[in-house]
Amino acid sequence: MELRLKNANIYKNGSFIKKDFPLDSFISAGSFTGIFSDFNNIYVLPAFCDVHVHFREPGFFYKETIKSGSMAAARGGYTDVCTMPNLNPVPDSAENLKTETDIIKETAVIKVHPYAAITKGEAGAELADFESMAENCVAFSDDGRGVQSDDMMRRAMLEAKRLGKIIAAHCEDNSLLNGGYIHDGEYAKAHGHKGICSESEWRQIERDLRLVKETGCKYHVCHISTAESVELIRKAKAEGLDVTCETAPHYLVLDDSDLKEDGRFKMNPPLRSAKDRLALIEGIKDGTVDMIATDHAPHSAEEKSRGLEKSLMGVVGLETAFPVLYTFLVKTGAITLEKLTELMAVNPRKRFGIEDTGDFCVYDLGAEYVIDPAEFLSMGRSTPFEGVKVSGRNLITVCGGKTVWQSER
Repeated sequence: MELRLKNANIYKNGSFIKKDFPLDSFISAGSFTGIFSDFNNIYVLPAFCDVHVHFREPGFFYKETIKSGSMAAARGGYTDVCTMPNLNPVPDSAENLKTETDIIKETAVIKVHPYAAITKGEAGAELADFESMAENCVAFSDDGRGVQSDDMMRRAMLEAKRLGKIIAAHCEDNSLLNGGYIHDGEYAKAHGHKGICSESEWRQIERDLRLVKETGCKYHVCHISTAESVELIRKAKAEGLDVTCETAPHYLVLDDSDLKEDGRFKMNPPLRSAKDRLALIEGIKDGTVDMIATDHAPHSAEEKSRGLEKSLMGVVGLETAFPVLYTFLVKTGAITLEKLTELMAVNPRKRFGIEDTGDFCVYDLGAEYVIDPAEFLSMGRSTPFEGVKVSGRNLITVCGGKTVWQSER
């Protein structure tokens, strides 16, 4: 059976070329049920890589499992994801990390690369056992919590450098939070909410960059959201520091003027101002922002039903990231499709040493639809993009030569 995409747009070496694309060289006929004809809007993209997801297992499988999270990733076009360590048990020792990797080996449908914690229990008081975990983790992070102690972060950076690993930092100065839960901006003031100031993020980035200069470690900043963060990282790169950063789709498309009294708009860091959003886009354009990660953070429906003040922080994003970014950044002319591909597929693998094995996804960029969380494969359904009309539907995801997602459409 011949399986061929006729006249498809194929990403190769930083640009797209039009040519026929034989699917049967990747997929056995028995695992594929359709033949594509000549469609101008069919694009074959390198499968995406997300360096920041929460799959909640072990410990919180009622929110998400490694199986459901990896299936959601496959549906979105991802074949590599890096899972954060705010789990139970926290992967802060070889034994605890093995608990997670055993589940990954048994249930994941794509390639899942776990982070190990920086500190024991992510409590910030004692360094985790870096050496015993280095071989089996993608990097070290205490995501969900900022490392408050300068000395602890210095020690972590020195140990990571010795082992040739990256420190991926959730930057948040607890002394500046003051009970806030959304951005300290106009919406918070108008609606009587407690705000999180931008300084709580950029002040700790500033601290960490001083320590990077001192220690020489490889450093990555998670989910940046403020204009000040962009500028600090821009300057650090100009100084030659080994620094990268990520932001997330919601920070690039939404700001605090889009907030509603609904838990699906609550995440950490929060949606910032329009000025911050534009600064992040400029950071993408000039290379300051290296990659886009989803910070896919599922919770139960009940945990997200308590409004802005009392809902838990976190939204899902693996199944919406590419269509949202394509619709609101590429179609509007803010960035090119080639640039978006670099941000979602090329740069994350390059930075985190994740091998490019030729995985791919096939998107119909002409397909328009309204985002409906009821269709998600993720157990989490809370997204600020619910009801938003987007372009771009994933038709196939191929991982290791096997179809791991195929649209019924």
